[in-house]
Amino acid sequence: MSLFKARDWWASVLGEGEEFDQGCLCVGDVDNSGSGYDKIVVGSFMGMLRIFSPHPAKPDEQTEADAQLLEVQLPDPIIQVEMGKFVSCSELLHLAVLHPRKLSVYAVSGTAGNVEHGDQYQLRLVYEHNLQRTACNMTYGPFGGVTGHHFICIQSMDGMLMFFEQETYAFGRFLPGFLLPGPLSYCIRTDSFITVSSIRQVECYRYETLAVATDADTRQDSDQQSKSSGKRLTADWTLVLGEEALDICVPNTSSAMSSIFVLGERNLFCVKDNGQIRFMKKLEFNPSCFLPYGSVSEGSTNILMCNHNNMLLVYQDVTLKWVAQLSCVPVAVRVANFPELKGLVVTLSSDGHLQCSYMGTDPSFFTAPKVDAREVNYDEVDTEMKMLQKVIREASKTQGMVHRVQTNKSTVYSQLTHLLACLNTKLHVMYLVVCLTGSGCELVVRFSAFLNGHYPPADLCGDIAVSYSSATGIPRVSQCKFNLPLRLVCYPSSAIKNAKYKITVDTNKPPVNLSEVFPDFSEKSENNDSSALGFQLITGSRVIVLASKTSQRYRIQSESFEDIWLVAKELVQRFDWHFASLGVKDFRNSFTGPIPLPEFFETVDHHFELRVNAQKYQDLLSERAVQFRAIQRRLLTRFKDKTPGPLQNLDTLMEGTYRQVIALADAAEDNRERLIQAFTRLRSATHLLILLLSLWQGLSSEQTAILEATLLPLLQDTPQLVREHIHTHTHKPTISTETIISSKLV
Repeated sequence: MSLFKARDWWASVLGEGEEFDQGCLCVGDVDNSGSGYDKIVVGSFMGMLRIFSPHPAKPDEQTEADAQLLEVQLPDPIIQVEMGKFVSCSELLHLAVLHPRKLSVYAVSGTAGNVEHGDQYQLRLVYEHNLQRTACNMTYGPFGGVTGHHFICIQSMDGMLMFFEQETYAFGRFLPGFLLPGPLSYCIRTDSFITVSSIRQVECYRYETLAVATDADTRQDSDQQSKSSGKRLTADWTLVLGEEALDICVPNTSSAMSSIFVLGERNLFCVKDNGQIRFMKKLEFNPSCFLPYGSVSEGSTNILMCNHNNMLLVYQDVTLKWVAQLSCVPVAVRVANFPELKGLVVTLSSDGHLQCSYMGTDPSFFTAPKVDAREVNYDEVDTEMKMLQKVIREASKTQGMVHRVQTNKSTVYSQLTHLLACLNTKLHVMYLVVCLTGSGCELVVRFSAFLNGHYPPADLCGDIAVSYSSATGIPRVSQCKFNLPLRLVCYPSSAIKNAKYKITVDTNKPPVNLSEVFPDFSEKSENNDSSALGFQLITGSRVIVLASKTSQRYRIQSESFEDIWLVAKELVQRFDWHFASLGVKDFRNSFTGPIPLPEFFETVDHHFELRVNAQKYQDLLSERAVQFRAIQRRLLTRFKDKTPGPLQNLDTLMEGTYRQVIALADAAEDNRERLIQAFTRLRSATHLLILLLSLWQGLSSEQTAILEATLLPLLQDTPQLVREHIHTHTHKPTISTETIISSKLV
């Protein structure tokens, strides 16, 4: 912690609930006043563009309103703002505003008023470019050695550098080996662009190399053309950093050699413009932003650096010169000149704290609170020490105690599986007895599992979490997972040979008797065929498993595509358990395709259609509700009128509107129930698709988990087309706890 604070010269809080980043701040004479003083331009992700001309506060004066020259609400989020000579017919400074899909160039002009506080500032659009790709950041400069003007280079999220020669789009080039966008800067002396790739290395590309490289509309076209032609885009030089880069800056401090400063997560790098490291500084903190600028000493550069500890540090190359405390964590820092003071430090935080400060010597002292002086009662202290020693001895005795609740997860799981497999097939509400064993006591908890809807569930997995306190009062949590048996949702049925939907699972071992794999479904069917097994879902269709007599293949078929999921999952798991019990270690399930994408897309389309219908019903209900309230107001006005008059059929119209509202509400409720069922079937279809993909490609459990996290929807369906945790109907067997555990296991 620094002894000194940065002295506040001017400060302001921008908006409420707005967000800012390192590209949202720039300083300069944006209105071309010619005074030599700077203005502050700030853009936010909410699309607010503000321009300030700060000055210090006088006694009893509100300066925040006077300091703000302009505030404009733009329709798109603002990613970055820059000042430069961006107009071909003018050498004045203009403001470039980068949006996700648009680049806009504005002219800022001020008109002096005739009275006090009468100056007016206007923002005029000069030109704009609609971007075909989503932008990430931009840089500007006299590309190609042009004089008197600045060109703009925009980096897209998919790795394309788009070059704009003021009002004209010049060309675009894809960076080779691109994965994620990094910081981008331009070096004037070498006419090159500096970036940090996703493989954590600094890469330099000359403008001339980019201009003559092969053009392409897509990355695939760029890769194919670069292989067939000799104009493949390659970096002029690269330098491995070994860490992610937060920002890149190339200050124009020397005409003989340019220094490229790269701020990493743990180090500061200074690189010459030929790729050689000039120096490297290891940081003992997490930096948030930095700004290199010219130093009074020849051959050195000053660096302003901010960190997440609210500190502003001033370095001269690798030497720390000053540390000051800030009031917030900046995401952008600049140096600006204002009428009464030059060289002010301008900082902007992520939540909109804009501050102009300078290095002062106002100390920030910490004053310790006064301690109440009291006489010591030695008898009480001795009693307290004996009590603490007793607690320590008791705790040391229980250090070697093993809490069997933590190690008894497999026992609980096996007890659950054995108990559930022995349940009556006609009773589809389960009552479990779970034994929780601790050190010295046992606690039995009874809970039930049942179907929550007239449709098959999408999953049969359950979770058990037990929270308890140890003998020394330490809170602990023990968790385990279990699978409910398939007999909870289906029962044996006769097998049929034909069905609409079919999938085939291959194995690398000879076919087995299905009655051995499914002993709980071994009731003999009418044809007494052990190579065929039928599963009748309680609230669904019939699923048939057929074993080939000549090959190592098993077919699962049903009249419903989604209902195949539970049986297919159970078949694959029981095959693994069966061959593992026989000591076979090289057993493997596989799927040769084709992947049933048309059937999966049918489920997706049906679910989407119901979502659209839900929105339509919601809109119609809103319209009818507005109409109903309007009729009510009209009738109320007629009833309050002292002079009785005819109702003009308003009562009939209200009754008809009421019936429409009730009918629409019933239809919306019916659609909601069908949407819940469709969502559950969509989860089942997605589960089945992931299972087939994992068998097809031989994915490991970790890779399958990644695929599930990517494709599977959450347990709830929400009105928005986003993934949100909103409590609604649970579309799987609901575990209702009849007893809430709040006990100490000792």
